[in-house]
Amino acid sequence: MSASTIPEDAGGAPDGGSDKYMVPALERGLRLLQEFGRDNATLGAPELARRLQLPRATVFRMLNTLESMGFLQRAEGGNDYRLGLSVLRLGFEFLSSMDLTELGQPVIARLCEEIRFPCNIVVRDGRSIVYVAKVTPPTPLTSSVRVGTRLPAHATLLGRILLADLSLPELRALYPEEHLEGHSPNTPRTVVELFDLVQSDRERGHVAGAGFYESSISTIAAPVRDHSGRVIAALGVTLASAQIDLARQTELVPRVCAAAAELSELLNYRPQSSAQVLSITSRRAGGGHA
Repeated sequence: MSASTIPEDAGGAPDGGSDKYMVPALERGLRLLQEFGRDNATLGAPELARRLQLPRATVFRMLNTLESMGFLQRAEGGNDYRLGLSVLRLGFEFLSSMDLTELGQPVIARLCEEIRFPCNIVVRDGRSIVYVAKVTPPTPLTSSVRVGTRLPAHATLLGRILLADLSLPELRALYPEEHLEGHSPNTPRTVVELFDLVQSDRERGHVAGAGFYESSISTIAAPVRDHSGRVIAALGVTLASAQIDLARQTELVPRVCAAAAELSELLNYRPQSSAQVLSITSRRAGGGHA
């Protein structure tokens, strides 16, 4: 790919349009990064100077700056450069933040079409869960939740999924009060009780329960993870409590878990080895309940 000539000392764009707000130095740096790609995995300063039609001294300064920030790294031999990990991190953050709902909406739409129950995706915002995507089939079941609805994390099955990465000290920092606010007979009353439930859910890999928050509504849900392995969302199915017998759970749990795994894969999550999981789990425990 070859960029058009960029004046080295351009002080601003001509009047009119949004070009007057362009920062020439930043534009040059971004155009330099755009020169790298599948067919140009490594490039040196002379070649970049030729492509960008800039003085070599300017290109050397740009390369040094981008290398110091991790956007470029030296290739073998030390003369050429390749894209660095900071570029990868930006890509992952874009996928995690922007594409969660864009990638997730088709996933839950297909799941909803298969099972004929409302499907949703929720994220955690502090002590609350927030519904960010929902697909509902034409069924008699009605629910008060919609995209944007917020519910207490500690009192919902979906919230328990989203608290899975927190150690006991982190959970106590989030809930410093002695007793948790009750919303139903099923609400955990203390942080330790909540932690025990969350850890059981984590080991199981999903949650399934009747009337945990609303007596008439039941939930089956599984975690959605990003490239770092963090739980960034929960993918759930809502159904009437009378419909969540053992046979229904046996049918739905694998489908919900598969949909959550599909979305996690789209967000570049790759499962860890069992040894890594055991090591991380022991560290998250935070030294017991004392």
